[in-house]
Formats: sequence, C-alpha cells, structure tokens
Amino acid sequence: MAAVCAARGVPHQILAVEVAPGNVQAEARRARYAALAAWAGERALGALATAHHADDQAETLLLRLNRGSGAAGLAGVRAHGLVPGTRLPLLRPLLDWRRAELAGIVAEAGLAAADDPSNHDPRFDRVRVRQALAGADWLDVPALARSAAFLAEADAALDWAAAREWGENVKPGPLGSYVYRPQAPRAVALRVIGRLVAGMEGDSVRGSQVARAFDALVAGQPASLGNLVARPGPDGWTFMPAPRRKA
Repeated sequence: MAAVCAARGVPHQILAVEVAPGNVQAEARRARYAALAAWAGERALGALATAHHADDQAETLLLRLNRGSGAAGLAGVRAHGLVPGTRLPLLRPLLDWRRAELAGIVAEAGLAAADDPSNHDPRFDRVRVRQALAGADWLDVPALARSAAFLAEADAALDWAAAREWGENVKPGPLGSYVYRPQAPRAVALRVIGRLVAGMEGDSVRGSQVARAFDALVAGQPASLGNLVARPGPDGWTFMPAPRRKA
C-alpha cells in the first residue's frame, strides 16, 4: 500500500499497533481507532473517514440480532459519529456501496486490494455471518443496511425522548443522589437510568443490567448498578452511591 500511495503522490503513513489480549477482533479495532485518533490529533485533522460499506452494515445487524441487541445496537454503524473515546468526528461515506462494487473499482484501477487473513478465519463470528450471507442469495443486503439506518433514526428518537424525560423527571437529591420519577415508556426510562449511572459512575453498565434494575424497581425492590444502589420510594426512584463496606 505504501508503494501504491507513493506512486500516486498520496501522502500516507503506516501505523503500527499493539493488540491487547482478549477478544482479538474487538481489541484490534480498539487499537486501530486509538492509533488513528492520535495520528489525526497530531495533525489537527477535522475528521476521520473509514471505508465501511453496506455488507459490513448487514453483517453487523445480523450479528447483533443474534445477540438480542436493542435499538442502539441494531442501528449498526452510523454514517456520522465519533471515534470511540474521543470527540473526533468519524465519517463513513461508503455505507450505500456494496463490497463487490468497491472491489470492482479497485480492480479497474489495476490495483490489488489488501486481504486480511482474519477475514477468512471461521473462528470469528463476523466471518461466519459473512460466509452465511454469501450463500444466501435470497437475502437483500442493501435492504438490511437500510433497516439499520431506519433503526438509527429510531435510536435518535429514543435519545431525544430520554433527554426530555431527564429534564422533566430527574432531580438532584441529598448527598450526591438523584431522584427519578419515571413517566415515559420502558425503552425511554432505560436510557434515563443508563445516563444516570454513566453520570454518577463515570462509566456505563450493560443494558441487560439496567433492564434488570428497572424491573426490580417497578416491582418495588432495590437494585444495584455498579457502585450505585437504587431504591423505590413515594417520590420516585433514588439513585445513590452504595455505602462503603467496613474493612
């Protein structure tokens, strides 16, 4: 790739990364974005663009359907977003293109596309989904990608509703606590609780944990969320730091 760029006068740089142990593909993704964000920051660039396409979007939707994801997960990758862990805009201008269309453009230019061996390794869930899609010609990949885009719109609407619910029904309480008097449907209330936890903890918790806490509170029972405890009461649900354990 360096030779291709050099021959065409395209400025380029190859970034080396170290992948942490664990989920190889997830950690590699994290390392790539961290390296690209640092590189862009050093040059005061305004955004980072990636080549995610419609087939990537369809694969992501099917993967997350299989994991029981909610609207936020099923929305897949977005055309506009932020590089994970940064405020750097992330653009994906090729989401309407198929993989084969892009490969055809590369081939017509007389170039050989880079081929990552991990893209053919069936140990990875995404590879197995990709192989299944390739053998299911009755599936409409562009339609799957459009569904993800529609779900992204629904996800944005839920965020809007959650922000309104927060403004109207979340109030600060004593000793760093918050009181939430839920008035919205469950899907919106879950987002409000997630936002409460993120604001008080400085970190997010899994959606399944938030859902269990919501169900417990509706049933009139206390719930734990990370280092927080939530208790139902006559004025709403009170979220506060859990008492410190005595040594």
